[in-house]
Amino acid sequence: MGIAVDIRHAVKRYGTVTALHDVSLAIDDNAFFTLLGPSGCGKTTLLRLIGGFEETDGGEILLFGQDIAHLEPNQRPVNTVFQNYALFPHMSVLENVAFGLKMKGLDTAARTARAGRMLEMVHLSGYADRLPSQLSGGQQQRVALARALAPEPRVLLLDEPLSALDLKLRQAMRVELKTLQEENGITFIFVTHDQEEALTMSDRIAVMHAGTIQQLGTPREIYEAPVNRFVADFIGETNILEAEVHAVSQLTATLSLAGQTVTCPAAAITPGRHHVSIRPERVTLAASGLAATVERVIYLGTDLHVITRLSTGAEMRLRMQNAGRVTPPEPGAAVHLHLEEGALRLLAD
Repeated sequence: MGIAVDIRHAVKRYGTVTALHDVSLAIDDNAFFTLLGPSGCGKTTLLRLIGGFEETDGGEILLFGQDIAHLEPNQRPVNTVFQNYALFPHMSVLENVAFGLKMKGLDTAARTARAGRMLEMVHLSGYADRLPSQLSGGQQQRVALARALAPEPRVLLLDEPLSALDLKLRQAMRVELKTLQEENGITFIFVTHDQEEALTMSDRIAVMHAGTIQQLGTPREIYEAPVNRFVADFIGETNILEAEVHAVSQLTATLSLAGQTVTCPAAAITPGRHHVSIRPERVTLAASGLAATVERVIYLGTDLHVITRLSTGAEMRLRMQNAGRVTPPEPGAAVHLHLEEGALRLLAD
């Protein structure tokens, strides 16, 4: 597998504001790659640099080994699906999908056949003659995808395309997007602030903050082993606690947490006060362990979230599966918490 997009020391400024700080990133061909982060982190700016809608103020961007700085957006082997879909309201669904093929010079028969195949792929064959205004939001999103895929780009850029959809439709489209990427064998670069979207679809994720890449890895690596406090707090739900690190040896740290001595995996780090992270599903009620008091129990259907307070004053959340035989503790109850072995993560602040 080769490299589809190679970003080398990219810098982008808007006046006195630096949106991207020396960003370097290699994205594999045929991968579903996600740029994940909060608003203003630089993820959409990076996507626009790849698509040619913005120019870099430093560094290089290569597509399949070719420097694309001199190429206009329509000259790049890239297509974009925008957040608002950007369909032509006066054109039929079929005409929208065939538009890019017409710009490439395909004859009427060839582009109609190709557009028809694209609509079949996104399960909209029966909607070819409709106008965009006659479609639901989810159907419009599928048309936008079909239109972007029709010219057979080597890279597809997706700028938060699911954000306008309701929850159930977003969940369904996640599966469809991943299936489309695998079936077409092209590189998808997906921008989102939604952690669940990123974890569900991605082969690899770059977590961004303040114009820099904080961590790069698979969904499992990002979730299970966050490298710093920002990543741990941004990806999913977690407990972040202060701990005193006493010693680090052979990538294992010995530390004090709420009066107990525990160990956890650690990279090179100096002894002293640090933060640790543990996911709520890795904390359970037990006969012994960290002493805590239950403050609140939240019913979430499949799960019960139990919010407790440690003797140090720190909050600790745990997640219990809502099985029929589970009896949650009452607010005010004294409990003990067991931390799953190996689940603690020592964080760089």
